Amino acid sequence: MIKTTRDRGNRRQVSAAEIERLQRGHASPGLSARNRLRGVVSDVKVEGLLAQVEIQVTEPVHVVAIVTRESVEALGLEPGLEATAIVKSTSVMVER
Repeated sequence: MIKTTRDRGNRRQVSAAEIERLQRGHASPGLSARNRLRGVVSDVKVEGLLAQVEIQVTEPVHVVAIVTRESVEALGLEPGLEATAIVKSTSVMVER
């Protein structure tokens, strides 16, 4: 969890101490995110206060999804068929 405060404009602020805490070690033990896709930054686009960071994944990726039996039957899923895993998340974090 990232500790933040809010300013008078209700914007979130992250202290320098909190940033240092989050940067300690590669595993970021304070974060609860389990799925990490390691790679190399291939592009950074900065516009105003935001930046888009593109990472080329460099390690093999294996994704496991827990779905309902009804979904498996409706999609006709079985070993050997091509499928797409769609990751739905409220945010993607970048760590170094």
